[in-house]
Amino acid sequence: MDTVIAGAGPAGWALAGACARAGLRTVLIDPAPRRPWTPTYGLWRDEVPGLPDAAVAAAPHTVLVTALTTHAIDREYVVLDNAGLRAWLADPGVETITGRVTEVVRGARGATVTLGDGRRLACAVAVDATGARRALSGGPARRPAEQTAFGLALPEDLAERVTGHSPGTAVFMDWRPAPDQGDEEAPTFLYSLPLGDGRTLVEETCLAREPGLAQGILSTRLRSRLAAAGIAEPPDPERVRIPLDLPIPRTLAFGVAGGFVHPATGYSVGTSLRLAGPVTQAIATAGNPAAADRAARRVVASGRARQVHALRKFGLRVLTGLPPAQVPEFFEMFFELDPASQRAYLSGREDLAGMSTAMMSLFRRAPWRIRARMV
Repeated sequence: MDTVIAGAGPAGWALAGACARAGLRTVLIDPAPRRPWTPTYGLWRDEVPGLPDAAVAAAPHTVLVTALTTHAIDREYVVLDNAGLRAWLADPGVETITGRVTEVVRGARGATVTLGDGRRLACAVAVDATGARRALSGGPARRPAEQTAFGLALPEDLAERVTGHSPGTAVFMDWRPAPDQGDEEAPTFLYSLPLGDGRTLVEETCLAREPGLAQGILSTRLRSRLAAAGIAEPPDPERVRIPLDLPIPRTLAFGVAGGFVHPATGYSVGTSLRLAGPVTQAIATAGNPAAADRAARRVVASGRARQVHALRKFGLRVLTGLPPAQVPEFFEMFFELDPASQRAYLSGREDLAGMSTAMMSLFRRAPWRIRARMV
């Protein structure tokens, strides 16, 4: 076997499909490899060239951020259609195995993957795509900072009553407090996203906190917004919990397990889709298993990627250290940056120069009460 990938989320399927299309014998292992993907995924369209329309559920006509004032983002954002995305990523050459990986032993001649039922698979390259569980890479040494959210899908007309914006408008951060939120309590914002099926997802979101803000607090705040608009709560909530500061591991990992989560946004799917091809190319063109593993790790964890990741984690520490009243002010400054600096911070995984420029621009704009926390 050439490649064994543990984890059948979007990242695992992206890499498995790319490997199979490159002619690599590929196995994908997961307790439920064909399970539906339940979260709502989105990305900036320019992050994934070639993304087919069949993988897109919605493309909001306007993207807004409301901090102290309202900012329109001139960049196309899309909501992914999970079934269409899976169909685009999958390949019939991928062999799926239902099971849970418990151990991997790597050596100069390849790797041996052990499953919970005792089965063992020999391969040239083993990849951990098991998300925050990191079955092959070791879990985090401490509980990470987290982004948490509680969301409900509402008919467009009801969502408009809650958000105050017309259907088809995405609002990434509406920092106006919920009716029951105190001034000194952990800050949260309202996030709303058209789903392309006549509904809009509205979420009460805590962008970053250590530990993550409890679902009970988030649901209470969202319900208070709905009650203020005279809306009864619909069933089937979406609950989100994303680890924001997982380190990039030294072993080969991909997606969330590989430290792809952006510490300031919680996004990782766009990076996974974009890097599946280069990682596959590195594996396919290496001369031996050890070289393939090294080459793939150089793609997912290059020196520049590690430096940018470290700067973003520093930004996360600044953000989590701000008093609640200063958090909207921080984002007001960020969305006053030029579009190139915003893009570098949000999407430039190896753009060290752009990331540094964005952070320095933020520092220069910040009043001294915020600068003191950025030093």
